[in-house]
Amino acid sequence: MRALQLVAPGLPLELREIATPQPGADDVVVDVVASGICRSDVHYRSGFPKVGPLPLTLGHEVAGTVAAAGPQVAGFQPGDRVCVHYQVGCGSCDYCKRGFEQFCRDGKMIGNGRAGGFADQIMIPQRNVIRVPDAVLLDHAAVMMCSSATSLHALRKGRLAEGESVAVFGVGGLGMSAIQLALIEGAETVFAVDFNETKLARAKELGAVPVNANLGAVTEILENGGADVALDLVGSAAVMQQCLAALAPMGRAVAVGLTPDTFQVGPYTDLVSGESELIGASDHLASEIVELLGHAASGRLVLDDIVERSVSLTAESVNAALDDLERFGNTIRTVIAP
Repeated sequence: MRALQLVAPGLPLELREIATPQPGADDVVVDVVASGICRSDVHYRSGFPKVGPLPLTLGHEVAGTVAAAGPQVAGFQPGDRVCVHYQVGCGSCDYCKRGFEQFCRDGKMIGNGRAGGFADQIMIPQRNVIRVPDAVLLDHAAVMMCSSATSLHALRKGRLAEGESVAVFGVGGLGMSAIQLALIEGAETVFAVDFNETKLARAKELGAVPVNANLGAVTEILENGGADVALDLVGSAAVMQQCLAALAPMGRAVAVGLTPDTFQVGPYTDLVSGESELIGASDHLASEIVELLGHAASGRLVLDDIVERSVSLTAESVNAALDDLERFGNTIRTVIAP
């Protein structure tokens, strides 16, 4: 079968022929219908953070139909519409049993430590396979596996309460989901911060207050009461500092995006004086995916104008989409349709 693989850090992905997966006793093989292209894939291609072993098939936002299942698989049969939770834990350690599979010591993320979905098929343990409601497009379900799920988890880590305000720094795939999910969770005001006027206009349509990052974003947010929860969805030390600076008293700044950079925190000025909190949010939980699918099926979470483009499974088209993401282009989310 075909697979787009990272062969070496800093080089374009290459289309290769690899063996078709054969399911083990508890495995499900999925025909990939849609695989989302995420900013994390841009980072992996660049070499930070390191992934492997190489060559590695990238792609962690995956939805499709069941092609085959092992003899111990129950509840799934060929043709079923499914999506894939990308954190593959051991299923038996304390973290997995408590539902925090992202911290499993033996865990591996698809498209990061094991084969991902930039391919014709993907094999995954049945515990990572989730049925997609008929009302949800598979293109949308794929993107929800990271951008929507990670945004919801970040809001939960920030302990967003009804009536509070949220500042979303970075209005790309994650940001567009974060705006909608914050409003679903009861936020009174959502500030959408970005440089891109096209994306800010889209954010306003979703109910956010657009804030141009070139025009003193922190000052504007503070003049409007500050943010109770601020999310860095960009992955930038400078943006994380802005998140802290934009907080209302007792606010929570949540780091989500990937960056190798560091920044200084003043214990008194940044934390003590306002009783502010700095929180990390790592990936998401399988239980949150089920909740998201429910929001999408009911029409509360709408991805029609967020999943904007579909490309073929070719090195040229996918590398071009990754290049566009790296340049912070206008396209919000692209999926590969093998």
